[in-house]
Amino acid sequence: MGKGSQREKPYIKDLGGGLILRQANPADVEHLAVFNARIHHREDSKEPDYRVGMWTRDLVNYPHPTFSISDFTLVENINSGRIVSTVGLISQSWSYAGIQFKVGRPELVGTDPDYREKGLVRAQFEVIHQWSAERNEMVQGITGIPYYYRLFGYEMAMELGGGRVGYKPLIPKLEADDEPYRLRSAEDSDIPFLVDLNTQTNQRYLVSCVRDENLWQYELSGRNLQNVNYSMVKIIESHTEGAVGYVVHPPYRWGAMMPLTSYEIKPGLSWASVTPTVIRYLQAVGEEYPTEDGKEMNFGAFGFWLGSEHPVYHVIPDKLPRIRAPYAWYLRVPDLPLFIRHIAAELEARLETSPMVGHTGELKLSFYESGLSLVFEAGCLVGTDKWNPLPDRHSGDACFPKLTFLQLVFGYRSLGELKFAFADCWTKDEQAAVLLEILFPKRASQVWPIS
Repeated sequence: MGKGSQREKPYIKDLGGGLILRQANPADVEHLAVFNARIHHREDSKEPDYRVGMWTRDLVNYPHPTFSISDFTLVENINSGRIVSTVGLISQSWSYAGIQFKVGRPELVGTDPDYREKGLVRAQFEVIHQWSAERNEMVQGITGIPYYYRLFGYEMAMELGGGRVGYKPLIPKLEADDEPYRLRSAEDSDIPFLVDLNTQTNQRYLVSCVRDENLWQYELSGRNLQNVNYSMVKIIESHTEGAVGYVVHPPYRWGAMMPLTSYEIKPGLSWASVTPTVIRYLQAVGEEYPTEDGKEMNFGAFGFWLGSEHPVYHVIPDKLPRIRAPYAWYLRVPDLPLFIRHIAAELEARLETSPMVGHTGELKLSFYESGLSLVFEAGCLVGTDKWNPLPDRHSGDACFPKLTFLQLVFGYRSLGELKFAFADCWTKDEQAAVLLEILFPKRASQVWPIS
């Protein structure tokens, strides 16, 4: 890009100092790819990460189901024509206990080191938050470095990643002549099976990502092999029943470990019968694949990177001695009363099967600087409104500092865990505590993001 390249481009705002904020256009693709590869280099290297550059190209060069080049904002130095900061917004659909809602996912957030601490990301987040609102997205979610996104109204409020690891000596030996199951690459004809099985197995989680046929099609053929988010999707087949499950894994090892990032089988099939074949498959590809960073290292471990809860953990606990606790998604809920109303049916269902069935009353939740009132009549949530606890900041039935209430809503922490971690989180009496524990129990989530 040369000087004056901002002409006839979707202009958003003059940031001063020769910087403008605008939408990206097709002419920016290669410049964005080079910029993102340079900014998002690996922690142990200063060399550009070409895989991130390929991800940027793939987002716009392949027909992505929910993203186009105009979903990037960028800050441009009009004197040099350089991109100095950028953010993308990927639209998604998630499910909360079966209730779907729209989500905006900020991604590829980066600023040139020479232009940091000038508010460039904040200026872009203001724009993408507005775009997300216009798309009726109730939540924004992002994965990222510790603390940073709290600066923009996000809270670490839902589990992300984590899993369990076994080591080479624990790999089960094949006792029969042939494997009872085989794994093959997924094909377009498998997409209906993948959609149905993923939909069924998502029911075990509080929050999950809704993946339709278009998204599975993109998963199979929408990325270059060099894309940092490229995954191998393999179908598990029985010799007599055909497709019975699937696994997903990267095309490389994480050091000595070959991980699975998704593993599902049909309901009614024994995890204990299928899993030994899957582990031996991980050994086979792990001994063949390179490491993610290209370093020389032998295969030595298999990983089930499936969050804090998964059925496979319960059938082979002795073979998975290492436990890696999950990290967390950053979540932003700009209109909390609206979101609570949206999931009211699930809250009412929890009440209906609880000792407080048919509850009538008002629950006032203080966030110290703001608040939320929940009104129940005969077990139905009939009122969800903002409530101001001022001037008495100790008023209300329960208090949650800052955005910590989101951790309760999204099942990341129990009420007891929040009280233990935050001395200024409290409940007025036992009824308020019991009601909150019923409405918002701790529960695992597993979101397979769209990227």
